[in-house]
Amino acid sequence: MLKKNKFPILEFDTDRNAVIAPAMLRPGKGRFPTHGVLCYQGDTMRRLKRAGKIKEIYRLTNICTEYPVYEAAFKGRKVLVVNPYVSATMSVAMIEELAVAGCVNWISCGSAGVLSPELSVGHLIVPKSAVRDEGTSYHYLRPSREVAASPRAVKAIKATLDKHGVPYLLSKTWTTDAFYRETPDKVALRRKEGCAAVDMEAAGVFAVAKFRGYQAGTILYGADDVSGKDWDPRREHDRGYIHERIFWLAVEACLAI
Repeated sequence: MLKKNKFPILEFDTDRNAVIAPAMLRPGKGRFPTHGVLCYQGDTMRRLKRAGKIKEIYRLTNICTEYPVYEAAFKGRKVLVVNPYVSATMSVAMIEELAVAGCVNWISCGSAGVLSPELSVGHLIVPKSAVRDEGTSYHYLRPSREVAASPRAVKAIKATLDKHGVPYLLSKTWTTDAFYRETPDKVALRRKEGCAAVDMEAAGVFAVAKFRGYQAGTILYGADDVSGKDWDPRREHDRGYIHERIFWLAVEACLAI
């Protein structure tokens, strides 16, 4: 029997059976491609849709809204594409539901705050692990400080970036639910433990993949700078050219898993 803990978030239940299972909502295996990309860039999704490079094949629905699920083609192969918006919670829910229909290999891509001003806008960061400063991952794995990305996914990302001569930093990321609570002391602490960036999804994505036996990794690019006492949004830089580039790198890496 599950024992009560002083802090509910630490009450990890090893029972793999839940009252609501993804298969109850999205029955049927093998309907979707086995590889998928979580793209956190709305402008990229709109551009790809206008250009006819992605086509809608399904819709995930909840009480708030609908999430279009797209399919893209790359060198004769198909990959699922979806924008979960922001948060580990929705990213994990989408992986859970779409995996029931066959999509079990995932690469996510998007921006991240950098914890060092030396990381320029657009510099790629490949997290080998994520500090678990969010809530979703604690429902999938026992409490721990970090959760690792899938080694196969990291290997595929590195091979893809190396192939194209794209520089990147292999590091840790800090996943948090609350970007309005990234205090200077927390930034300093995370930097000290080896985090190069801060994001909102990686720990949850890595955790659900580990729990379910899927593959998952992420490609981040440096955006705003939260390393100092004053936030630097660095909006003077045009990031449009980065967004679609990182998307196709994520697609290629995902298909290489």
